[in-house]
Amino acid sequence: MSQIDPAATAWLLASTALVLLMTPGLAIFYGGMVRTTGVLNMIMMSFISIPLVTVAWLVVGYTLAFSGGGGFIGNLEHIGMAGINPGTAHGAVPELLFATFQLTFAIITAALVSGAIADRARFAAWMVFVPVWAIVVYAVVAHWVWAPSGWLAKLGVLDYAGGLVVEIVSGASALALAIVLGPRIGFKKEAMRPHNLPFVLLGVGLLWFGWFGFNAGSALAANGTAAAIFLNTLVAGCMGMLGWLTVEQIRDGKPTTFGAASGVVAGLVAITPSCGTVNTLGAVVVGVAAGVVCSFAIGLKFRFGYDDSLDVVGVHFVGGVVGVLLIGFLATEVMTQGPQGLLYGGGLAQLGKQLLAAVVVAAYAFAMSYGLAKLIDRFMGFRLSPEDETTGVDFTQHAETAYAEGVHGHLPPRRPGPFGLPLGLRPESADDEQSS
Repeated sequence: MSQIDPAATAWLLASTALVLLMTPGLAIFYGGMVRTTGVLNMIMMSFISIPLVTVAWLVVGYTLAFSGGGGFIGNLEHIGMAGINPGTAHGAVPELLFATFQLTFAIITAALVSGAIADRARFAAWMVFVPVWAIVVYAVVAHWVWAPSGWLAKLGVLDYAGGLVVEIVSGASALALAIVLGPRIGFKKEAMRPHNLPFVLLGVGLLWFGWFGFNAGSALAANGTAAAIFLNTLVAGCMGMLGWLTVEQIRDGKPTTFGAASGVVAGLVAITPSCGTVNTLGAVVVGVAAGVVCSFAIGLKFRFGYDDSLDVVGVHFVGGVVGVLLIGFLATEVMTQGPQGLLYGGGLAQLGKQLLAAVVVAAYAFAMSYGLAKLIDRFMGFRLSPEDETTGVDFTQHAETAYAEGVHGHLPPRRPGPFGLPLGLRPESADDEQSS
């Protein structure tokens, strides 16, 4: 049996807490990005993911992801966490702690998906979607990439902390849900700006803080590798911000706080798969590339017509692809203890493996998420009614509003128009006129 290392255990305990904090941080980040009528719902979609994924993970998700079995799915050896006790080791750390650490990854991946369907999803449908998705999508891909018997792991694909398992999976799943639910009322016609930029920046700060546990904690040890990864995470976040702001300055004439926050996230997303494979110079390249590419990618939704409300596709999917593919160029033997990228004499082999993994994982996550969302929509309805959407998702789904002055949206339409679209929306001042 492996000997449990107290230092490694202490670091992973701290890292697990840091990663769990990322989900409330994401809730604040997403909450600031939506309009005033959807703040509470957006926050709740992240918070409810914590208990829903926890139950699914402990019952069957962990064993499917990390138990033995074939290349495509684990077995049921640890169903309900059977056979694991405080003395059971996973490498140098307790397996109970390793399972909890991986649980926090699954939680935030599910919560990330919610950003694509802000302001228009039924909360009950989301509660059904999350635990099923955590099992049939997340756990399966985690097994492919991170389990020793997983087929992508055996192929030699590198994904240190979740570019494939977290970022591409969440982005592809988000795209599927955005297509199933359709665009928000007013998409491409109304300005849907963030209602609270200080919230956005606070959320990013919490995410960045937690990301050190996300990446450096994945070393499962308190050592030099964890230190290098820690620095890479800081560098990539900084360079992502600078890359995005540079684009804004050249393209729009002014750098924005929203752009700064988005650039940090883009850089952190891209360094997630590559943090344990590239050196510090590589982290600079990864961060800049992600900040620049993602700043343009968020505009794709207007060109192709899918309403990815909070740019999960443009930042997490695209940023994840950037990070996964750059491993094929920038991986160094010092970090990987073996494989090297094209620019370090490794040839095209690793790049080919990374590209194959990105395509396969994206296709699987999209197809399964699309099918699951369609089933839920068919049997219980996933999309809010036009009346509920225009009234505001906070009030209609939770009977609450985030601010004392109440709902700031339109009142429900008096009659439906063609194709069920609302007509005759009264202006926001209608309430004031009635009260006077």
